[in-house]
Amino acid sequence: MAETAARDYSLFGDEHIAQYEATDGEVGYLWNGAPCLVLHTTGRKSGEQRKFALIFGERGDDLVLVASKGGAPDHPGWYLNLLAHPDVSVQVKGDVIPVRARTAEGDERAELWNLMLEAWPEYAGYQANTDREIPVVVLERR
Repeated sequence: MAETAARDYSLFGDEHIAQYEATDGEVGYLWNGAPCLVLHTTGRKSGEQRKFALIFGERGDDLVLVASKGGAPDHPGWYLNLLAHPDVSVQVKGDVIPVRARTAEGDERAELWNLMLEAWPEYAGYQANTDREIPVVVLERR
């Protein structure tokens, strides 16, 4: 069985976002070997802009996210924000892209789940640790 490389969590949360934005992704685009973007949402309760550095995948022009929250029993806040306000933007390296979010279902979800396992195999363990089906989010360019 192959060993998993040690993870570096020194770049995380607000610091990850700050470094990513300051360098157009030169710092923070690749995080522990996985590509990351910065998701800009509107808070479902506050109405304020929120930002999240997240691992992503690509399928054609679509971007793909996994709302894992590390296998927690509840959905991450950013996912709930997307359900309330699906028209958002993402920063990928130096580009800010307007997108519309939707949750993948059925066969599409299964296909995209497997795609995202290639980027971050730990998602399988996160799913094993929770009773909820972890949502897979498709971001379609507007």
